[in-house]
Amino acid sequence: MTTERIQGHRILVVDDEKRMVRFIRLNLEHDGFQVISAYNGKEAVEHVRSSLPNLVLLDVMLPDIDGFQVLQKIREFSSVPVIMLTAKGEEDDRVRGLEWGADDYVTKPFSPRELVSRVRAVLRRLETTEGGASSVIEVDERLKLDFKRREVWVDGELIQLRPTEYRLLYHLVQNAGWVLTHEQILTKVWGYEYRDEPHYVRLYVNYLRKKIEQDPAKPKYILTERGVGYRFVDYRRE
Repeated sequence: MTTERIQGHRILVVDDEKRMVRFIRLNLEHDGFQVISAYNGKEAVEHVRSSLPNLVLLDVMLPDIDGFQVLQKIREFSSVPVIMLTAKGEEDDRVRGLEWGADDYVTKPFSPRELVSRVRAVLRRLETTEGGASSVIEVDERLKLDFKRREVWVDGELIQLRPTEYRLLYHLVQNAGWVLTHEQILTKVWGYEYRDEPHYVRLYVNYLRKKIEQDPAKPKYILTERGVGYRFVDYRRE
């Protein structure tokens, strides 16, 4: 993503430490982003509604409600990308954020380069799945996809996919019949910077299976190629 492409992208930074907000603002504005600030959970939710940011950097530890609760409130009405900021490096906190709809997390302390890289990577993901094929893909009588309208239908009902789930499904379907390795999926869905984070793939494949498979324990759409990666069924040969 070039500097010209990111001009006008608004980043909402949510942290109760004013020094941290200034630090993040300085580095993001240096890279051409616009920055909006919030210092508690209530302000954060209000800003997402009123300012329509392109991405949210959300600290876990806030003075009124914690970042996970803020994330839940945001996900009730918005699919804006959210990167969690946490001083805790424990796996449980990271998984919890991803389960509740975060797109990524960054552990404090972080370098300016790492933060900007993660922000750029998340914004790039949005661009890779914009548009798409204009015709409806009928995988079978249960599952229908329309990537142009960003709609997924299961048994005649429109289901809600989180942005990362949608991107994962998009890339699997675009390569139907072919095995995608964990590294390929990470690069396509999360970005090259995430090629050493295989747990992301396992976690989101499980989420997706629960939403589109009739029996997630015996999947017929997203197939596991043990020790290699995953393959979406080649519906064109069915």
